This record gives sequence, C-alpha cells and structure tokens, in this order.
Amino acid sequence: MTADKNDIYPYCYGILKNVFPMGDDGLRHSPESCVPCSYKTTCLRKAMGQNEGLAVREEVVDRAYTSGLIGFWQRWNRKKNLQRRISESNAAEGSADISKKE
Repeated sequence: MTADKNDIYPYCYGILKNVFPMGDDGLRHSPESCVPCSYKTTCLRKAMGQNEGLAVREEVVDRAYTSGLIGFWQRWNRKKNLQRRISESNAAEGSADISKKE
C-alpha cells in the first residue's frame, strides 16, 4: 500500500525518533509496533529524508570508517556532502519560515 495525500497517517508518521530509534546496542532499529503498519516503508523514507535522517547517514559513515570498511578520504568526502546537504536543508527551512511570517 502506498501513502496518498488523502490518507490519515498515524501520529508517529515520519518522526525519526519514533520509527527508527537508537537501540541499547548503539544501533538504530524499527520498533515491533511498526511491523504491522501499512505505512512503514513510506514512513521510514520520509523520516530519513529529513535533517535527522541525514544525521543518521553520518552515523553510518562514521561506523563504516571505524570498522575499516571505508578509508579516510571516502569518509571525508561523504561527511562533507552530508554536511552540505544539511546546511542547504536548514537554509531552505529558514527561508520557508520567513515566507510564512510575511
């Protein structure tokens, strides 16, 4: 089932701390309550598409570097790109907030 503009979403839809929280082991896991939800895929995609999702991608890059899966330059490049995307997203949100006030 795909999400539609006319759908009524659960209260937790797209909220990263609810749908992909950090576990006790230091890794992120989807909670058991998300398994039966028909929106679980679109919900997680929405959550990961926001600034918090970009921060999660940084966590993944850091873990890959720590475990030796990627080298220094690849880590530097990926983190730089993620930071640029976060900055651009923050700037876009800031301009959207300004236009709402006007």
